[in-house]
Amino acid sequence: METLLKPFPSPLLFTPTPHRSIFQLNSTFLNPTTQNFSRKVHRRNKSSSNKFCSFLDLAPTSKPESLDVDISWVDPNSGRALFDVIIIGAGPAGLRLAEQVSRYGIKVCCVDPSPLSMWPNNYGVWVDEFEKLGLEDCLDHKWPMTCVHINDNKTKYLGRPYGRVSRKKLKLKLLNSCVDNGGKFYKAKVWKVEHEEFESSVVCDDGRKIRGSLIVDASGFASPFIEYDKPRNHGYQIAHGILAQVDNHPFDLDKMVLMDWRDSHLGNEPYLRVNNTKEPTFLYVMPFDRNLVFLEETSLVSRPVLSYREVKNRMVARLRHLGIKVTSVIEDEKCVIPMGGPLPRIPQNVMAIGGNSGIVHPSTGYMVARSMALAPVLAEAIAESLGTTRMIRGSPLYHKVWNGLWPLERRSVRECYSFGMETLLKLDLKGTRRLFDAFFDLDPKYWQGFLSSRLSVKELAMLSLYLFGHASNLARLDIVTKCPVPLVKMIGNLAVETI
Repeated sequence: METLLKPFPSPLLFTPTPHRSIFQLNSTFLNPTTQNFSRKVHRRNKSSSNKFCSFLDLAPTSKPESLDVDISWVDPNSGRALFDVIIIGAGPAGLRLAEQVSRYGIKVCCVDPSPLSMWPNNYGVWVDEFEKLGLEDCLDHKWPMTCVHINDNKTKYLGRPYGRVSRKKLKLKLLNSCVDNGGKFYKAKVWKVEHEEFESSVVCDDGRKIRGSLIVDASGFASPFIEYDKPRNHGYQIAHGILAQVDNHPFDLDKMVLMDWRDSHLGNEPYLRVNNTKEPTFLYVMPFDRNLVFLEETSLVSRPVLSYREVKNRMVARLRHLGIKVTSVIEDEKCVIPMGGPLPRIPQNVMAIGGNSGIVHPSTGYMVARSMALAPVLAEAIAESLGTTRMIRGSPLYHKVWNGLWPLERRSVRECYSFGMETLLKLDLKGTRRLFDAFFDLDPKYWQGFLSSRLSVKELAMLSLYLFGHASNLARLDIVTKCPVPLVKMIGNLAVETI
């Protein structure tokens, strides 16, 4: 639901992770008959797509941009480089943590192959979340209302403003604050992390070794530096999005479309419609003016991941049905967001923040606002260890920071959100519509709190009761027949967490 994670990886660069094994399974275990059928369907869809809409063939007009800002670099010719904290990655989560940690006077170094490059994806957030964080000035567009199209006959209007993050403003704000507090940067890719009893180091692709008391990995889900002690059975959100110039579009300029679950655009696409009934996708829309709009076709969650080609073909059919003619693609996005699954092993020698730390909302895919909110929490835990005369190091430090990010209550809440994801995985299009119809009828305290990850376990239990009460009889039947297995799993995980 939020276009916030890394672009769809290139198969040539992709490291061996659960992502890759899933995509390999999709092609490796198809029998010849199925493969021939798939090629026929693809040719038919491609022919139909080219006839009515050619936006998939349009190359993005925007070029990679680097920020023009003075930052403090680690001298590559200097001797031994020693810091309190080394952060791998200068994405939103890593840079926010560097900015927060540096406020305590802690020596921090952020290592990234291109620290000044603009982040590639569009980020959407609830305005009130950024207001609470003092980041409202980093929004470049706001919509006073959001809406959810349940089906062709029902639309929910939500009085909660939504905003698009200005990537440039946010990154400049975090960079400048980090520099003002004495933070350093090093331009390189980290190849290896090494540990001694009270000190760790990163080895970069240029051969440079940088030492520190704590290594924090903010390089994303595919990182090889974070360890798990349970199978990584994540769900996956996959999306294709474009920031586009169009001749016109049918969307109200004062409303952001959070989800459009309508499927009338697939009336003449029987193959796509059958698949969409089983594994539905929705359209996410940010209309800026009559000719500029961000459009994203999204699979909320699937396991294994839904075919990326399928997502694009559904988007082609939808835009054609809506009469949207794309004249220019300014940016395109190919996103895969791992959701739910186990937390990393707690504690371990490398700390994590961002996509590899488990803070992605398991039911929605939201992460940017949550990263901005949790980075100060982690920074405080780090400062309590490294910013005091006690100078906690080694295993006590790792225990302190990991449990600072993931105390028992937050882990328990995450299990409840993961239960939501497991339930969504069992619903078809009709079931998904019924669920969101009831969900957005709840008191705003509950649906807003759920989407913003701010409900307690007790409040989530109350939400579940109210949701059952607001649901239609068919939705209740879905809950009764499809929730027991995920519920038992959640209860078991909660029991393990409390032991």
